[in-house]
Amino acid sequence: MKALVYFGPRDVRVTEMPDAKIEQSTDVLVKITTTNICGSDLHMYEGRTDMESGRIFGHENLGRVIEIGKAVTQIKVGDMVCLPFNIGCGHCQNCESGLTGFCLTMNPGVAGAAYGFAGMGPYSGGQAEYLRVPHGDFNCLKLPEDAIEKENDYVMLSDIFPTGYHATELAGVKPGDSVVIYGAGPVGLMAAHSASIKGASKIMVVDNHPDRLKLAEKLGAIAIDFSKGSAVEQVLELTKGMGADKGCECVGYQCCDKHGTEHSNITMNELVQAVKATGSIGVVGVFVPKDPKSKEALQKKGHMDFDFGQFWMKGQRIATGQANVKAYNRQLSTLISVGKASPSLIISHELSLDEAPDAYKHFDARDKGWTKVILKPEMVASKKSKIIK
Repeated sequence: MKALVYFGPRDVRVTEMPDAKIEQSTDVLVKITTTNICGSDLHMYEGRTDMESGRIFGHENLGRVIEIGKAVTQIKVGDMVCLPFNIGCGHCQNCESGLTGFCLTMNPGVAGAAYGFAGMGPYSGGQAEYLRVPHGDFNCLKLPEDAIEKENDYVMLSDIFPTGYHATELAGVKPGDSVVIYGAGPVGLMAAHSASIKGASKIMVVDNHPDRLKLAEKLGAIAIDFSKGSAVEQVLELTKGMGADKGCECVGYQCCDKHGTEHSNITMNELVQAVKATGSIGVVGVFVPKDPKSKEALQKKGHMDFDFGQFWMKGQRIATGQANVKAYNRQLSTLISVGKASPSLIISHELSLDEAPDAYKHFDARDKGWTKVILKPEMVASKKSKIIK
């Protein structure tokens, strides 16, 4: 099968790999019809993780079931399914508690497993023609009858839509709240979409990329361009000096200042300033236990210079961690089906798998207009690839 394979920093290639296959009686084999490039893939692409050469990327996956193991009873051949990026066993203490992002058995020694991701187990990714899904009955979300018609919406259920929603859950967003979201990448935009669905009264999105901020406005948010002035001051002005009720961190450890220089603590410290006293902050941006290639001494060890004194004095709360996708994907699927959620609004490029290496270059460079890339393994590059306006 064709697959997008990692060979080293900024070196990914579409290569022939052994076909994915059923390995356990509980497995499901999926023919991938849509798979996305995620912002967190870029950490590996840039060589900022311990991703091994020869691994297949891709944790945002959707496709058609073509084979099932003998023990699979709920999922059938022909079903269109979306796969949560986190792989759960379904029976450990965390999975039974709904914390599938922290499964205790699928990646021994680490709480959590995922497709095609550094440190998250040996599982191949789905930027390929086929994908093996362990514990298929548990991990496959069977999609409604409009799965093909709304495929570009449903594929967002694999990660970024539930992750954006998770940010608002961690922050405790309720109807009427004002919310500030740091990051207008795909997850930040989905956090804005989720806050709107939840009935937030004012949604402010902080970034410095005009194309991404334009999308935030399209989703009903107020765009805050930090290259034009202090984001904190703009938030305070919009909230009459009080600060936002809730805040969401959707950038992670590679956040940058207006000059493009990385400072891993910028978004966290600004959120402490921009969120009101007794407010809550949800953090879904990726922060890693170690980052040896960082230029910051603290960040090399996964630490940061955090303004804990200000945080404590304001009586704020912070909740963190990756999304437990299965806790949200079925409900969010229903919102898509009835037309109350349209996560595909952020897609900028729909490309063939063969075009993935070039797409990674553009997405990694944050080139204008490259907001979200989806890949179609069955697509012929010269005939069907397109830029979505």
